[in-house]
Amino acid sequence: MRALSLAGFLFVGCWGIQFTDTVEMNAWAGSPPSTKSTRAAGDAERGRAVFNGKGICYYCHGTDGKKNQRPQLKADTAKLIAELNPPPVDLRNPNELRLTTDRNRALAILEGHPGTGMFPDTTMTNQELIDTLAYLTRLRQEGSPKK
Repeated sequence: MRALSLAGFLFVGCWGIQFTDTVEMNAWAGSPPSTKSTRAAGDAERGRAVFNGKGICYYCHGTDGKKNQRPQLKADTAKLIAELNPPPVDLRNPNELRLTTDRNRALAILEGHPGTGMFPDTTMTNQELIDTLAYLTRLRQEGSPKK
């Protein structure tokens, strides 16, 4: 549900992508208004692929958000991540999360997160962002792996 509310924000507010209101469009044609939503839905599986791939989120937050399962990185990259202060948060642990809304998470992804080592991602499409936020919701729901 959060991803859907963010989708509306993304498409209507922040990025100004315009779409025609189906009710208005159908009114002149005489057809009944559509009951389908015009909002883009987040797909957590596609978001997982972005998180563990193009988005390189897994470099710092771990594969599938498991901090102790980072990919094999070049030595200098691994050293830089190990020295981050504050360290990257455990995205599966609600007690560590400082960003509490999808809007704040989206801004952190797109613009970076001041005071941390998180830099802006300027390559993500709007749909990839929506999908990644859906995946982050899944990570929070799953929680940290049991030891």
